[in-house]
Amino acid sequence: MAKQVKKVAFLTAGGLAPCLSASIGFLIDEYTKRDPNVEMIGYINGYMGLLKGESIKVTDEVRKNALLLTQHGGSPIGNSRVKLTNVADCVKRGLVKEGEDPLKVAADQLVKDGVDVLHTIGGDDTNTTAADLADYLAKNGYQLTVVGLPKTIDNDVYPIKQSLGAYTAAEESAKFFANVVKENSANPRMLIIHEVMGRNCGWLTAFTAIYYHTMLKRRIKFLPEFGLTRERQDVHAVYVPESRVDFESEAVRLRKIMDKNDCVNIFVSEGACVKEIIKEMKKRGEDIPMDAFGHPRLDKVNVGQWFAKRFGEKLGAEKTMVQKSGYYARAAAPNKKDLELIHACAVKAVECAFAGIGGVVGKDEGNHNDLRACEFSRVKGGKPFNVRNSRFRKMLKEIGQPRPRKTRVVKK
Repeated sequence: MAKQVKKVAFLTAGGLAPCLSASIGFLIDEYTKRDPNVEMIGYINGYMGLLKGESIKVTDEVRKNALLLTQHGGSPIGNSRVKLTNVADCVKRGLVKEGEDPLKVAADQLVKDGVDVLHTIGGDDTNTTAADLADYLAKNGYQLTVVGLPKTIDNDVYPIKQSLGAYTAAEESAKFFANVVKENSANPRMLIIHEVMGRNCGWLTAFTAIYYHTMLKRRIKFLPEFGLTRERQDVHAVYVPESRVDFESEAVRLRKIMDKNDCVNIFVSEGACVKEIIKEMKKRGEDIPMDAFGHPRLDKVNVGQWFAKRFGEKLGAEKTMVQKSGYYARAAAPNKKDLELIHACAVKAVECAFAGIGGVVGKDEGNHNDLRACEFSRVKGGKPFNVRNSRFRKMLKEIGQPRPRKTRVVKK
């Protein structure tokens, strides 16, 4: 039986990904096609705007030009990192008053605004928060449907096969490094560390390296007779959180590459070896800052610099450089492959909204990869990259890097 939908709200939360603006654009367009009388608003700065009651209206002009949003990165309504069950953080930031329950404040604001359907667009933290909100609404008799879309460039959300924006982020990170790698001509014995986003999952790092390596093979021509070689610009090592790094043997292998090519290029996930680094920091008596979700602040852990220091000396590097592609890649507009996926998910999300079916829309790995609203109870982060991926192994073989010694197992 179809649900009566009079008013819809959107919010985007967490870090950026190349899908937020496009997701909203496709959702607005799809709702307009199905029922032009449906009212729509966007909460400003994610859950923060919901708690504060701050929103922007989708006007007739916005409806008419909604697909323009698919050409842009970022989010037109803004993001923030707010966890509704972290009461102390919400109070500290002035989002709720002492003694108030953020979940109730959010639910009451949705009722006050007359919202029938809330679309949350974000990663595992955003959608687990959406799950908490949906559970609260159901238990307390609120007649409202929550339908999420899986945004994360890490591609690490259970049970979603492919999260929105990840394809684009990998491609943009590869383009980013295509310029950075030229710095190896600015100095002899150059070690360049390309630090790629990915707290717990190495998918983005692996596929950035795959895209870049493939780009060098298929799209770029070289002139080895005059020093312009593919070997100098290629990936020489890829390190992800799911595998151990044998620094001694890798140093020997990479030293040979340095001696031959006068440079070494390493791709590393920002979450690789984090436990070891934090352990060292604690031994030195350093504090580890945490975010609202209890994650270590990776900008303070600084994985890239740690790898640069550890390998720099062993490789006899004259100069080391650490470059991070994250903010460049995650703010991009989506590529064709992502646009197709985002559009399909938006259409399904609107279908689910009218059917009164809540959950996170994506290809469900537990149900033959069918595009559906995955139950909130099954949605969580921490899905590891499979280092046995055939494309990843093929690339490692081509660059001469041994297969990962050990795979980190993460239970569902």
